[in-house]
This record gives sequence, structure tokens and C-alpha cells, in this order.
Amino acid sequence: MDIVLFYVLLTSIATTTNAEFVITQFRNIIKKRSTNDVIFSGIDIYSMKIDSKVTSRFAHNVITSRAVNRASVSKEVLFEVELPKTAFITNFSMTIDGITYLGNIKEKEAAKKQYEKAVSRGHTAGLVKASGRKTEKFTVSVNIAAASKVTFELTYEELLKRHLGKYEMLIKVKPKQLVKQFQIEANIFEPQGISELEALGSFINNDLTQTIEKSFSGKKGHVSFKPTIDQQRTCENCSTSFLDGDFTIKYDVKRDSPGNLQIISGYFVHFFAPANLPRVPKNVIFVIDISHSMLGQKMEQTKEALLKILDDVKENDHFNFILFNNRIIPWKEYLVKATLENLKEAQKFVQSIKATGSTNINDALIRTVEMMNEAHKEKVLPERSSSTVIMLTDGNPTSGELNQGKIQENVKNAIRGRYSLYNLAFGYDMDYNFLEKMALENNGLTRRIYEDSDSALQLQSFYDEVANPMLRAVQLHYPINATSELTQNNFNHYYDGSEIVVAGRIIDNDLNSFIADVKAQGANNDVTFTEQVNIEETAKALHDQEYIFGDYIERLWAYLTIQQLLEKRISAQEEKRKNLAAEALELSLKYKFVTPLTSMVVTKPEDKATIADKPIEDTSIQYSYPSRANSVDGDPHFLIDVPEKKDHLCFNINLDPGVVLNLVNDPDTGITVNGQLIGKKKVSNNGQTQKTYIGKLGIVNTQLDLKIEITTENITLQNGRKTATFTWLDTITLQKEGLTMEINREKNLVLSFRDGATFIVVLHRVWKKHPLHQDFLGFYTLDSHKVSEHTHGLLGQFFQHIDFEVFDIRPGSDPEKPHATMIVKNNKLTVTRVSEKDYGKDPSHGTIIPCWFIHNNGTGLIDGAHTNYIVSNLFSTPFIN
Repeated sequence: MDIVLFYVLLTSIATTTNAEFVITQFRNIIKKRSTNDVIFSGIDIYSMKIDSKVTSRFAHNVITSRAVNRASVSKEVLFEVELPKTAFITNFSMTIDGITYLGNIKEKEAAKKQYEKAVSRGHTAGLVKASGRKTEKFTVSVNIAAASKVTFELTYEELLKRHLGKYEMLIKVKPKQLVKQFQIEANIFEPQGISELEALGSFINNDLTQTIEKSFSGKKGHVSFKPTIDQQRTCENCSTSFLDGDFTIKYDVKRDSPGNLQIISGYFVHFFAPANLPRVPKNVIFVIDISHSMLGQKMEQTKEALLKILDDVKENDHFNFILFNNRIIPWKEYLVKATLENLKEAQKFVQSIKATGSTNINDALIRTVEMMNEAHKEKVLPERSSSTVIMLTDGNPTSGELNQGKIQENVKNAIRGRYSLYNLAFGYDMDYNFLEKMALENNGLTRRIYEDSDSALQLQSFYDEVANPMLRAVQLHYPINATSELTQNNFNHYYDGSEIVVAGRIIDNDLNSFIADVKAQGANNDVTFTEQVNIEETAKALHDQEYIFGDYIERLWAYLTIQQLLEKRISAQEEKRKNLAAEALELSLKYKFVTPLTSMVVTKPEDKATIADKPIEDTSIQYSYPSRANSVDGDPHFLIDVPEKKDHLCFNINLDPGVVLNLVNDPDTGITVNGQLIGKKKVSNNGQTQKTYIGKLGIVNTQLDLKIEITTENITLQNGRKTATFTWLDTITLQKEGLTMEINREKNLVLSFRDGATFIVVLHRVWKKHPLHQDFLGFYTLDSHKVSEHTHGLLGQFFQHIDFEVFDIRPGSDPEKPHATMIVKNNKLTVTRVSEKDYGKDPSHGTIIPCWFIHNNGTGLIDGAHTNYIVSNLFSTPFIN
């Protein structure tokens, strides 16, 4: 099968503070002989340029790529972009055979419909969208006509964050081929003046060193990299490229004062990064997951990082370790001072850590907060000190409290705003959103640690960022009644080597001077920093600068505001969350930012006469979903029908017998379906995960005041105070207001609600004397299009459209079960092709259904963690997080 790809990847490393982009180009794969023997043809990329203009840390980047389709048929080309979470795409255009088509920012669903309509008519079209709430990935899919020459131009903007004393732009260069015209060019303008500038590449050899040009003087800096096609070759006359690695630009600015105020066109930005301050003593408890999943390289890398961190702990700091699996294991019962003796003892303790057991996040964090509280109460810690909790985990809670919403609530109530919680998510097997919300609710943040050879370095790098608090409780104040719409202006800490940025509007047109006051708690006393500037002089100095792009401070303000609204949305209540989303969407559309709420689409315009003939259409978004036959059966196998793909997805849920799971919850129609797990008659002690099945079902319809309990023996209906019980030996059809129930003796039960879906319950009988297995139930859904768009649950969430891509199909350990890579919900998963049985139509024999199996309890496919779907009993409404 031919694979047509043209990728430009912009991706961040573990620290999402860098503007890093990966340039990767693939051509049409016609024939593949082996891993190193691939013949390319079709799409010819002959030019690639990255042009960056940085003004006051705000980067305006333009990627221009030129290609020609030399194939005889049209080809769909993917232009895929992964960015740091702080970057927003602002424009995408295509120039096809000399005609330029510009992109338009729209609400996400409206843009997608316009794109699909254009592609269905055979038009060339491009779609730019943020694939996920994290805003890390953007995708453009373009259908190119045969023999067409196309220029893609993608623009994105980002505020570069200061990391350990420098602003850094890391460009990962991977052309995968020789490019006739390859160029990276960066122009930097900093009103404070540039103090240092460097550029280097991990792939740079002696021949390529001369191709890097860098210079800076006063307020301006310049970097360029333009290797010729011969300089790109790995050897003389070779067709392979030397360009494979990191190209890094780092710089910092002069700091003659603690802060810097800049004002243009009624907007201001305040950069605050004081130097030469005494360090605030730090109290830190490291909460380390030592469950079985941490066994091996992850545990060794964690220990390596902790040992290096201990080398950097300052003498006036206090610290402790709390290890957790299903048990809570403190190193000491209290925080200790970082004396040489204590540090040596801690190093021995770290070296002895071993991984085993399950994961009890709730109790570990509660015990940590209690320990920190006790230390403050007993005045063991310095009065002017900073208290921090750093937790590292690689999985979701599997023991103790399992409900993630309850854990978040418990931790928030325990910390009560007194300490900062930083969560380090090791790998991809946890619910990142769960950890992120918990950290944001407790004055912290969450960072993903990627499983790689440099994981220990990533852990240490994060600690370095928060190792040296210089100020606490930082408050930035501006003229009262003269400013409005401020971005965040209260911060828990200022760390050495970082920078605080605040922006806002100036609403007093008669204001001549602008004053910024910063108040904070220092190591020895409370401190105040004051800065005053003349508005007219400041604005005049910034106007007409060669490197400045438009009203950049207003765009910087909008950028920061949107980013912070989206962050607040994560931990807000439902009604507040909607308001924050609406505000962020309005700003995204106004300033043309591609965010998780918007998309950009560019299409060839239709003929004007055709448009004129069309009737006026309702432009509101209409939701219409095809019916989906989703089910849970077996041990328990969840089978998801995806009619748009003519395919199925499947996953298992592995939890203990007795656990009740929410399968369907529709708040609009009042229908809830829960299922209780049962296990084998006897439990083996071989250490393997016990298989479980659905043994009971509870169905609630609040509109009909109806409860239905279904077991392997009976079906019980409770309508108000009236109760009726039937057995599986019955063959009846019951009709009452809003409900039709049909029992097919010893086979299945069909329940149809007037304004809702139809459910089929299949009875699986097992030989009564079987030493292990017992009877169980299967649950199937029909007419899912009748439920509302708010339906959720392990099955209900898939009543709406779900999109996914499967590629890189490869042999698995079982020849009958190949592996593949799947992209779904912004997650990259390894999946396996398997076959499951569907008993919905044939209760006796079933029908074999091929499906892509998602491992680890559906992680990456289902919303949140599988434990989020646990409810207290058969008729409970699920906890809304």
C-alpha cells in the first residue's frame, strides 16, 4: 500500500518551555524492501525555510515549504506540527500554481465540516487543528492535484520562557533527504539589550561549522544556518543528509533593573526577573512511586536523578522522602536539615529503593501534607522558607482511594493553599489530566517525564528549575483605575533563572507615566520593587523597529490571556468552565489563534454562481451521529463500533470482583446503566490478573421513575413503589408507558425506551458444576443516536464520533495478532489486531468481530482513567469530575 507523507513536526522536549521544532520530510513510499532499503517518489520538496523574528521574548515564526506532486494522480499530504503547549498557530496558507489561498480561523467543528466538504468534492484543502486540550499538536491535511506545485506557509507565535537563566529555541533538524534550499534564520530584538547569544548543532561537523552565522550588538541579534546541498551530504556523491540532530539558539538580556516595562498602542507588558537576591530556604518532600510498574529502568533512572539532586540540596534546606506503593514508607518520620550526615544517609536510602506493589496516591499525599503541617507547627522549619511537595508516579491509583475526583478533593482540602504540589508524570500510562488538575489546584504544575535514555536528566532538570526560590507571595500592582484586563499578577514563587510576565490594557488615555510596584516576601524581609516609565517615550522607542511585527504587545496580552483561561478551565467547576471556554474562544477568533477551541481551514473557493444559487443555511453547529452497536461482554471485553471507519476498537477493564462500573450515563434523558463485576468461583494464587465478567446490571430511567436490576437469575422492575420480578425462564413482552421489555427464554432481554436507546442483555449460561466459571451477562446498545451528546460512561462516551488513525502495521509475537501504531485523542498508542465475539444478534454462537485492541485498561482511548468509572452501587449516578 502506498503511503503518502510530508511531515513538518514542531515538538517540545520534556520541558515545554522551549520553542523546538522538528523538520521531517517523507516522500511517497512505493516499495519497501527492508528497514534501510526504501524507494521514494511522488512528492518532491525542494525548499524549506524557517524564519523567526523574536521581539521581547515573543517569537513570530514562519515555516515555508515548497513541494511539487510529480505523481500522475492527486495525493493527500500531511503537514503535521507538534509545538510546545504554549505555542499558537496564527496562519496557514497554500499557494497552488501561483494562486494563494488563505486560512480562516473558525470554531473547531465548523472548520472541520468545511474541510471535509471540500475534500469530498475533490478540491485541494488544508485543515489546521489543535489535536487535544494540551495544544501540543497541530495537523494539516492537504489534497494535492497531480503535477501541482504547492507552497505551504505556516505561522505560529509563542512567548519564550526563561529557563535556568536563558531563553532557548531548540530546532530538531531531520530532513531525511537532501533539500536544495534549506535555511534557518532568526532575528532577535530585545529593548533591554542582548547580553549573550549562542548557536550550536549536535550534528555540526567541521564542514558545517562555517555555515552557522551568529552576531549580536546592542538590542539586536542574528543567527542563520544555510548549508548547501553538497554540505548536507554524508559523503561525496551520497544522497543521504548530514542534517540529523539538534540546532539550538540560546540568549539572555541585560538586566540593569529588576524589571522591564514596555508599552505600545494602549497595552503594556512587564517582565520581572530580579538578580542577586538571597535564596529563600526550601522544605521539600519527595513522594516517589515504587509500585511494580516502576521496576527496571524507570526505577534506576529515578534513583540516579535523586542522588544527583541530593548533591545540589543546600545546607539550610529541609527534606524527606516518602515512598509509596500499596503502603506508605517514609524515610524519616519528620523533615530533616540537609546536613552532610543526613545527606549521606539519604543517599544510602535512595540506593536501597526497590519497586513492588500497587499504587496508593491518596494516602501518600495525605501523609506528606500531615508531615509538612507537623514540621511547621513544631517550628522545625525556618519561618521564611518555601514548602514544596514533588510527587513522581508512572500510573493511576490502583489501591486505597481509587476515585480520582475524590483524591483531588482530599489533597486540596489537606494542602489548603499552603504548599506547592508538583507532579511528575513518568511515561504515558497515567491519566495526565488527573495529575495536572491536582497540581493546578495546589499552586503547582505537572511535567511529563518521557521514557528515554535521558529520563534521569529530565528529572534533574525539573528540580533545577524549582531548586532555588528567591521570592515568595509575589504580587505585581499597577495604577488603579488606569489598567484593566490584567493577566495573572499574583505568583507563589519567583525562582532563580526564571521570569514573571504580566500584561494588560491601559484605559486612562491621559496617563503620562506608568508605575509598577512589586511586593514579595524575601529570605530576610519583605521587599518592594518599583519601576516607572514615561509612556510616550517608551512607546516611541519601540515603534518602527526593524524586527517588530505589528502590535506585538497586544498580541502577547491576548496570547497570555487565552493560555491562562484554558489553564483555569482545567480545575474550574462545570458552569465556570463553560464561561472560561467561551471567553477563550472569543479571543481566539478575534486574534486568529489556533487553540484547542478553534481550527483553521483553507480551501479553494467555489464558483460564485454556485454560491449565489444556494439557499441561506443555518450556520449553527448541528450534532448528528450514526447509530453505534457498542457492547461489553466476556471478561469484560468492551467492543466499540466505529461505522465511519468500518472498523471496531476494543479494550478490557481489569478490576476486582464486586466493583461496579458506569457503562452509560445520559443526564439529558435520565438513563444510567451500571454493571457489577464477578469473578471465578475459586481464585488461583498464581499471581495472574483474575478474569472478571459482568454479573449484575442496574438500569435507571429518572424520567420514568424506573429502576431495573438484572442478574443471571432474575429481572426486577421497580416503578415508584411497585415491584415486579421475572426470571430468565420466562418468554414475555411487556409494554408500559415509555418502555418495552422482551424476554427471550434463556437467551436475551431487549429493553427499549421511548425517547432513548435500545439495550440488549445477553445471558451466558455456564455448566453448573464447572469448577471455576459461573454465569454472566453481556450488554449491547442499539439506537445510540437517540441519546444526547452529553452521554458518557465506559460505553456511552463512544456513542458520538471518534476519530483515529492506524499505521505502521507490523508483526507481533503472535503471527495472528499484528501490532500497529494508533493516533487517537492526541495519544500515540501501540495496539494489537485481535478478534472478539459479538453475541448481540446471535446469543448462542456469536459473530467474530476483528478489532484494534487498546492495552492498559483502554488508557489513551477512554476519557480519564478506568477507575474514574467506578460507582458505589448498581443505581448510583457517576461522580462528575
